[in-house]
Amino acid sequence: MTAQLIDGKALASTVRGTVKDAVAQLKAEHGIIPGLAVVLVGSDPASEVYVRSKGKQTIEAGMNSFEFRLSADTSEKELMGLIERLNTDPEVHGILVQLPLPAHLDSKLVINAIDPHKDVDGFHTTNVGMVGTGQDAIVPCTPRGCMMMLAQIYPDLRGKTALVIGHSNIVGKPMGRLLLNADCTVIVTHKSSTNIPELARMSDIIVVAAGVPGLVKADWIKPGATVIDVGINRVPAPENGVKDDGTVKTKLVGDVDFDAAKEVAGAITPVPGGVGPMTIACLLVNTLSACCHLNSLPEPVLLGA
Repeated sequence: MTAQLIDGKALASTVRGTVKDAVAQLKAEHGIIPGLAVVLVGSDPASEVYVRSKGKQTIEAGMNSFEFRLSADTSEKELMGLIERLNTDPEVHGILVQLPLPAHLDSKLVINAIDPHKDVDGFHTTNVGMVGTGQDAIVPCTPRGCMMMLAQIYPDLRGKTALVIGHSNIVGKPMGRLLLNADCTVIVTHKSSTNIPELARMSDIIVVAAGVPGLVKADWIKPGATVIDVGINRVPAPENGVKDDGTVKTKLVGDVDFDAAKEVAGAITPVPGGVGPMTIACLLVNTLSACCHLNSLPEPVLLGA
C-alpha cells in the first residue's frame, strides 16, 4: 500500500491564506500592520534565494517587509547596532538574521541580541528555554511546521513513539522538545548513534533532519509509520541530462529513500513540496503572533496552524 502524501505545499497555502485574512483584520480594527525585518550579511546564494522568497511572501500576506543587506565584512559592532535599532522600532515586530553568518561573526551572540519577543526564528535562549519547559513561546519555524503536518495525521500524539534523527539547534533539538510536550515517547539520535535503524523500526513517527541524502531506508520504517523528511539535498541527476556548460543537472532529494519508503510508511512528506513550504508559512505565523503580543492583543486562531 502506498503511503498518504502529506502535502506541505497545500497546507502552507492554507496557512498563508488565514494569516493574510488575520493581517487584514488587524489593520482594519487596530490600524496595525505586522512588520518583518530580515538581515542578510554577505551574499550566500542559497540565503539570497531564501531572503527573496521570505520578502515576497511577507508582502503577499499584507505585512511590511524590511530587508537589510550588509556586506560580508560588516563588523560585529555594526550588526549589533542594527539589531538594537530594530529592537526598538515600533514598526518591526519580527527580526530574522539569516544564517549562516560570515565566520568572523558570532551567531550565538547575534541571535541573543534580538529582543526575544521579536525573535521570529525562535532561536533566542529565552524562547528555547520556554519551549523546553512547555511554556508559551516563539517556536522555531521548521519544527512548528513539522508539528502542524503531524496534526494532519494524528489528532492526538499522546503515547506515540517518535524518533528524531539529527540534533541541531535549528530542527532536531526543538523538534524533540515539541514532541515531548505533546506527550510522545521521544528518541533523539545523531551522527554518533550506533543503532538508528533498530530504533526507527520501533517508532510510530520518524522526523529526519540529518542532511544525508537517502539516509533512511525502507527497511528502517515500521509499517504504517509517519515519516517527516526535513532534508533538502541537491544531488547529481544524470537522467535529466546536462546543462549548457556541460555539467550534469541536479535535483532536490530528502534524507529518506522516498520511492522505497512510500511503499512501507503510512504517511510521508515529499521533497520538494513537503516541509520546505511550511517553514516560511510558519515564519509568517510567528510574525503575526509577535505583533499581537507586542500590542497586547489576542492571537487569532489560524486554520491549519
